[in-house]
Amino acid sequence: MEELKKLQKWYEDQCNGDWEHQYGVSINTLDNPGWTVMIDLNDTPLNNKQFETVAEGVGEKSIPESNNWIECKIENNQFVGVGGPDKLERIIEIFLNWANNTNL
Repeated sequence: MEELKKLQKWYEDQCNGDWEHQYGVSINTLDNPGWTVMIDLNDTPLNNKQFETVAEGVGEKSIPESNNWIECKIENNQFVGVGGPDKLERIIEIFLNWANNTNL
């Protein structure tokens, strides 16, 4: 749950009266099953920051090989993290480590 608190703090730090009206953070479920986390990077310090895609347990065309999978990347200036049913915290951790310039 510590990662969720850190994500809440990151979100709060972005809210400046404008950003939160156009951008934000969304967490949803997938039907294969799993999670998706989308975080807007526009008008944040992470805008256009280099990110190396993380992919574990996915095969060709990013198709999960089991429930133990994860893929995080940047698309359309959004952090997009998807993963199996027990990977939500790991997705958030990958985002926060990148956002804070720390190692995984």
